[in-house]
Amino acid sequence: MKYVLIPGAGGSAWYWSRVLPHLRTAGHDVVAVDLPGDDESAGLAEYAALVERAIGHSKHVVLVAQSLGGFTAPLAAAHPAVQELILVNPMIPVPGETPGEWWEDTGWEEARVQAALDGGYSTDFDNDTYFLHDISPDVAAEGEPYQRPEASAAFDSPCDFVEWPEIAVRVLAGRHDRFFPLEFQRQVAIDRLGIEPDVVAGGHLVALANPRGVADYLLG
Repeated sequence: MKYVLIPGAGGSAWYWSRVLPHLRTAGHDVVAVDLPGDDESAGLAEYAALVERAIGHSKHVVLVAQSLGGFTAPLAAAHPAVQELILVNPMIPVPGETPGEWWEDTGWEEARVQAALDGGYSTDFDNDTYFLHDISPDVAAEGEPYQRPEASAAFDSPCDFVEWPEIAVRVLAGRHDRFFPLEFQRQVAIDRLGIEPDVVAGGHLVALANPRGVADYLLG
């Protein structure tokens, strides 16, 4: 089995660096796709083309997509080699929706703010509070050189698919995700895919916070 891992905003393959060794130790071929998140000329179609290139001539593929990668997922999952799709703390699109529209369409801002009020942390967004709160300082420091901003091109790209492919689909949500709170993720997954997400310990960057837990889930 080949695992093809799609990162979220910014497109850095480094995001999957802690999960990848566990999958390889289990005997699988694994590719983490690096996407040109900071390229204003690259949108979802270009991202999907890069994922399809990573799939190559493989015949049995599990496609895994994190966060913004959920918008690339339905495009790349149309590849005939993809047998399963796993969405991790995902943005789950409907046909024709852009990532830029998704926030208001899903009611994300209200859900994020309410979860912050309920959880007793700041409603003002910052990386430490919403992304790094459960990441070790060493891992966060290691990742700094790989971080890049996501250009507007992808956020402005319609997700050009008609329906989700008829393959197995699973959704994994981080129990401690502050950016996409758990109850918000659950509602979006049910509304848009009819799927109850599975839950693992960790925040939005769960593959860095709990790589063993994520790897075990992907292998399950």
